[in-house]
Amino acid sequence: MTTESPGLRSDLFDALLRDVVGPLADEVDRTGRFPREGIRAMGEAGLLGLLSARETGGAGAGLREAAEVTERLAGVCGSTAMVLLMHYSAVSVLDRYASEDVRREIAAGRHLTTLAFSERGSRSHFWAPVGTAEPQGAHTVRLDAQKSWVTSAGEADSYVWSSRPLRADGPMSLWLVPAGSAGLEVAGDYDGFGLRGNASAPVSATAVHVPSSALLAADGEGLGTALEVVLPCFLVLSAAFSLGVTEALLGLTAAHLRDTRLAHLDQTLAQQSMTRNRFAELRLRADALRALLAQTLTATETGHPEATLRVLQIKALAAETAAEVADGAMRLCGGAAFRRETGVERRFRDALAARVMAPTTEALHDFCGRLELGLPLFQEA
Repeated sequence: MTTESPGLRSDLFDALLRDVVGPLADEVDRTGRFPREGIRAMGEAGLLGLLSARETGGAGAGLREAAEVTERLAGVCGSTAMVLLMHYSAVSVLDRYASEDVRREIAAGRHLTTLAFSERGSRSHFWAPVGTAEPQGAHTVRLDAQKSWVTSAGEADSYVWSSRPLRADGPMSLWLVPAGSAGLEVAGDYDGFGLRGNASAPVSATAVHVPSSALLAADGEGLGTALEVVLPCFLVLSAAFSLGVTEALLGLTAAHLRDTRLAHLDQTLAQQSMTRNRFAELRLRADALRALLAQTLTATETGHPEATLRVLQIKALAAETAAEVADGAMRLCGGAAFRRETGVERRFRDALAARVMAPTTEALHDFCGRLELGLPLFQEA
């Protein structure tokens, strides 16, 4: 880390990556198991409470520090990084609206949370939940929904849950749903292409009862909260995730090009001009992404008028950059890239996830176009 955050020493983070997360990364990917050891170690090191307010015992760090952590973690283990990314995204709203007890547990590293937004009925259109919230007496609410993909499903301690409003106008309300709530069901283990240890799975809620106090912000104001609080955190950290995987791919590719020789020419692959040119193109893409990410972070920190546009742009650029670099790395490394021990194919698979995670690249392009052309973000064309 370039910046040492309150309560988080860079040497401890280095040791965590080297001694815990790194040695388990290949096994987590190969077996698809949840990286519990890494998550536990991050809690003990203060990483789960990185964004939590100091008043509740957290580090009180900002989005820039969270992006640095996410980037470095993603380069080592994409699954562990995605779990932390979703935790931070959920914490962004919980640290504002959850009870003090919950906030203190998160700050102390004893509570892992995640987002439960995307639904089977509206797919990646997280802004249009079809799950319902119904009053059950004066102080209880019934939640019913079919969530399509939830990171850390069955592993997190709580979910930041979206539904249609209870009584108010508006498209969405948000709730804190404890993972042990009766009526919650995780639909099997995740066995996917990439991010194989992030425990992403559908979660259904059938007559799940929560107290009225579980409401996060006001009834009907969930979309505003998601757009103003959760989405900027998620999009920026998603970009940092993609950058971390991109840098790991470039590092592995550079090592392969320097170390692999063409015996008949008595030269390394790095000494071939076409190979160097293609690698330079990929390096340029990564550097452009890093520059825009830095600009985006500065814009959000300073309240720059273009902050909203930059936040929308950055995940789209990052997702496509990671996919392009991943494809280029596979081509440059050739058959060696298909072997697990090189580490390239694992990062290749992880790199493609950001494209399809809501909001998808296509949705973000539409949002950016609407914003630039003076159109409402969610009004049909």
